[in-house]
Amino acid sequence: MDDPKKRDVRDRSKINMHQGIEVKSWAKKLGVSKQELQKAVDKVGNSAASVRKELATTEVPDEQRNDCRRSPPED
Repeated sequence: MDDPKKRDVRDRSKINMHQGIEVKSWAKKLGVSKQELQKAVDKVGNSAASVRKELATTEVPDEQRNDCRRSPPED
């Protein structure tokens, strides 16, 4: 688990859903809500690469998207 008091290199390949600041940062970075991020982590685990892949393939209805919308997939 990341220690917020330490300023060393953190494992950025994992998403720590127990650290509020990380959850907020990852949700903003990925353009999803905290709930959407949690669902993706629950489904595929905490690997950032796996979560990105899952979110890229998951279609989210417009009314459930937050203001930081992901770009639609290109055909």
